[in-house]
Amino acid sequence: MTDMHTVTVSTGPLSPTDVVAVARHGARIELSPESLEAMAKSRAVIDALVTDDKPHYGVSTGFGALATRQIPIELRTQLQRSLIRSHAASSGAEVDREVVRGLMLNRLATMATGRTGVRPAVAQAYAGLLNAGITPVIGEFGSLGCSGDLAPLAHCALALMGEGQVRTNDGGLVPAAEALAAAGLEPVELREKEGLALINGTDGMLGMLLMAAADLHQLLKTADLAAAMSIEGLLGTDDVLAEDLHALRPHPGQIDAASNMRRILAGSGLIAQQKAAGGDGHRFTRVQDAYSLRCAPQVHGAARATLAHAESVAGYELASAIDNPVVTVDGRVESNGNFHGAPVGYVLDFLAIAVADLASMSERRTDRFLDTARSHGLNAFLAGDPGVDSGHMIAQYTQAGIVSELKRLANPASADSIPSSAMQEDHVSMGWAAGLKLRRAVDGLARVLAVELLTSARALDMRDGGTTSCQSSPAIAAVRRQVRKVVEGPGTDRYLAPEIEAVRLLVGSGTLIDAVEQELGTPLD
Repeated sequence: MTDMHTVTVSTGPLSPTDVVAVARHGARIELSPESLEAMAKSRAVIDALVTDDKPHYGVSTGFGALATRQIPIELRTQLQRSLIRSHAASSGAEVDREVVRGLMLNRLATMATGRTGVRPAVAQAYAGLLNAGITPVIGEFGSLGCSGDLAPLAHCALALMGEGQVRTNDGGLVPAAEALAAAGLEPVELREKEGLALINGTDGMLGMLLMAAADLHQLLKTADLAAAMSIEGLLGTDDVLAEDLHALRPHPGQIDAASNMRRILAGSGLIAQQKAAGGDGHRFTRVQDAYSLRCAPQVHGAARATLAHAESVAGYELASAIDNPVVTVDGRVESNGNFHGAPVGYVLDFLAIAVADLASMSERRTDRFLDTARSHGLNAFLAGDPGVDSGHMIAQYTQAGIVSELKRLANPASADSIPSSAMQEDHVSMGWAAGLKLRRAVDGLARVLAVELLTSARALDMRDGGTTSCQSSPAIAAVRRQVRKVVEGPGTDRYLAPEIEAVRLLVGSGTLIDAVEQELGTPLD
């Protein structure tokens, strides 16, 4: 559970909100008395096996394909150090701080269940790293999602030992030993089983899933907003959003998306103008709007359903104690395969497909504004003086480039197993890679939606001359005011990249959705 300042890690599952609070917002953590007691009990089980002649994986043997070697007692501390040092083998660009913090918190949560056999002191030291804002440096390559996120987690364990490189709370790059000393923390000397317990889990991919899910809840509302603004700006119809029509196909996400768009468009003067003053006739010269307008609730709803499924998987994972071997409730030490990342990897890939499709539909709506054959009276490319000015021509190119990238990112990582560890680990999940590409995809979606919102706001200004004679719905008018605080209205061509970035920041901060919800008086679904 969590309050404004502290997340308590106990024997039960953390909530998604807890993970995001610690990973992204730096919330402090504490270990509950129940978790300390559970860890002490399971550690006693491990300690009882230390002098046992029978081999116990991770306690008295080597690891992976080397599990057949029995390790003498006097070498077992070295065994743990060697495990961590050898497995801290990542490479490539540095992983984002929030990914590393999410990884560490999820591993700590598994330790706190009492099923891993670590001493309470190890978990307390891990919590100390998080609370001090010490973030191990991890490269993006190194995890296959086999036995969990081995290399990334090994870098975290290495920092616990006082080795390797870390980032301080203010972002400085320093040796781990220096950061620990500055924070008043002591390096940990790992004992039997503890090195293994620190690296066997799906913690990194789970953290990335939870943060992507949090972002997508906001971006799905933003997609509904962008689609509604495009319907209004392209003089479309809101008739297709009618509640009874969506009741005929009662997918919950679709119903929510249609409801959001209907509420956002309520009171639109531009929509009203398209409807005949009397009778049941319409002034439309087209029978139906294009799919990118008319089918937005169906596509946005399907993305919501995908997100709901992914979050159900994340819920199971949060409730899991993942290690190999584990200390069971009745005191057995058993090998298992719960560390395999397939469940998480699959839904990370599934979400990347939904993200690509959301962005693709957004780009198609944007393109309609720029084509005089489809924009219903707007200047070519929304240029102030077409020919002299290019308007938003290249903004759509930027969208198209991102969408093309998102289609590549939608190819599943989890379908590409590759064997390792002398064929002991002969089928892997690639869940870590799936998580990294989903993060890139979510960022791309935010940028694509920002361009659509920037474009639709410009188109609406060109329709009605700006806020002085605004014919938009009250909700869309509120959004347009927010956009105009950071971007000027239509005119001659300007340096466009900063304007795209300014609206992207509005999307990321939730400012636009806040403006809509404040105007509506109730939250969007």
